[in-house]
Amino acid sequence: MDKYVTGTVIRKLREAKKLTQEELAQQLFVSSKAVSKWETGQGFPDISLLEPLAAALDISVIELMSGEDIRNRNRSSNVSKGHFYVCPMCGNVIYSIGEAVISCCGIVLPPLETEQPDEKHLLRLEVVEDEYYVTLDHPMTKEHYISFLAAVSDQGLQLVKLYPEGGAEARFQINRVSKLHWYCNHHGLFSTRIAKRR
Repeated sequence: MDKYVTGTVIRKLREAKKLTQEELAQQLFVSSKAVSKWETGQGFPDISLLEPLAAALDISVIELMSGEDIRNRNRSSNVSKGHFYVCPMCGNVIYSIGEAVISCCGIVLPPLETEQPDEKHLLRLEVVEDEYYVTLDHPMTKEHYISFLAAVSDQGLQLVKLYPEGGAEARFQINRVSKLHWYCNHHGLFSTRIAKRR
């Protein structure tokens, strides 16, 4: 991991749980002085304490280390406003429709920012019966390729994973698709809106 838990995060989460430093210390079998040192930045919890500390604060270790308190509070989410995450180590693709802390291969992944397509990343869209046929004129070598194509509607996500030396193409059911995304392993995530069809 490239981050470590901070005292500010510990204090904020402890106070949210309405625990005193003494009560938290008792749960972790450490002194209240140790908890005080963590919260004032004069020390850090030992790595062996991260799991019990996260459990005591009712948060995951990943959330604790990232400083993000992500909870499923059954808030309504909008599929079309979700975020893509791509692991630079294994190529794993993750889509989240709500707030999330995503970790893969030992690193916390940032949500991808979408770019406007440039002339080297233009998407061609054709309607074939009840499908969109999407293609790109883009290299598909082992070093430089389109990793995935995705279609997003208010009802869900359709994702096609692509591989080097294959074609940069996919078919998607039209069914209320409003946005198309594609990811170049060198230049990032591109996106375009399309008019909804019934």
